[in-house]
Amino acid sequence: MRNYVAHSVQNLRPSGIRRYFDIAATMTDVVTLGIGEPDFVTPERIIDRGIESLRQGQTRYTSNSGTVELRRAISAYIERLHGLHYNPDNQILVTVGVSEGMWLALKAILDPGDEVLVPQPCFVSNPAAVDMAGGVPVVVDTCAEDDFQVTGAQLEAAISPRTKAILINYPNNPTGAILSRGRLDEIAAVAEKYDLVVISDEIYERLVYGTQHVSFAALPGMYERTILLSGMSKSFAMTGWRIGYVTASPAIMEAVRKLHQYLIMSAPTTGQVAAVEALQNGDDAVRAMVAEYDARRRLIVDGFNRLGLTCFEPRGAFYAFPSIASAGMADEEFCERLLYEERVAVIPGSAFGRSGTGHIRACYATSRQNIETALERLERFMQRHG
Repeated sequence: MRNYVAHSVQNLRPSGIRRYFDIAATMTDVVTLGIGEPDFVTPERIIDRGIESLRQGQTRYTSNSGTVELRRAISAYIERLHGLHYNPDNQILVTVGVSEGMWLALKAILDPGDEVLVPQPCFVSNPAAVDMAGGVPVVVDTCAEDDFQVTGAQLEAAISPRTKAILINYPNNPTGAILSRGRLDEIAAVAEKYDLVVISDEIYERLVYGTQHVSFAALPGMYERTILLSGMSKSFAMTGWRIGYVTASPAIMEAVRKLHQYLIMSAPTTGQVAAVEALQNGDDAVRAMVAEYDARRRLIVDGFNRLGLTCFEPRGAFYAFPSIASAGMADEEFCERLLYEERVAVIPGSAFGRSGTGHIRACYATSRQNIETALERLERFMQRHG
């Protein structure tokens, strides 16, 4: 028999994260700094509202766009956070997490061969999503010397006649980088000069430390050309509820909604009900989680620097991205040996793009005790190899 798998799928690069999860799953006493997921349980009042909806028999499909209550809550939430108004009737779509939203956004704007500028290091799905939508991801490398912030000059140097969009993810996974206002303005200038769409994944928008997140759509002139992605997973510790959302101009949203209606009947009903509660009454819980993440952030970054694993200060999300140059190993070798020798799971930076080579991603969405244990084990490892 011939190979029936499409060439486009055969050519997709497997996720560089999964291998380490699979190895760790076969071992005991592993401290994992690998999973990019809050270790907090969803706040109790949000859980209770979800349970209540089930007991009330709210188990049917919702509107394809999401319940009107949730779309109104999202509209009010974005206006409160960013001063932006999106009409809940034709500018907001509830999706099955940001992952679906990103694919919908890309598929809605890309014709075959259109290019999308993708700053790296970035989440492993970003360039793959461009590929799956029929586009061509064009990697734009960032570096620790610039705190992993992409510059306008870097983007402009990568533009070709086929460039249609820029895909950014700040606060960033895997580096924890944020964009300064100056860098945001540079990107906006490039988007305007070359008439590009900007897809801005802002799922970590509430998880920032000592700074204020600025939504890309809030920049002068960027509202109409921005597709804004966010959701409930990170800020509200609701990963398993699978609720994300897309907002954009009515013309773009019409195309996004058209794709969604053939792909997904609706996002999970229980998750949508719980999301309304989170958006309207979850701020205290978010603030408490952010304060704890901040303490963990300082603990792990100080620990890495003390051990000679130079780490710039991450100001967003819940990741640290130290250099492992002092260990004298490639990042994949470092991660594999650390896992087998000391039972600590981290992810090689190269899994997130070539500019992540020589770094590791460590997620501090775990207890301070686990972080301290991981640092103790890492110190033994570095004494042998560093």
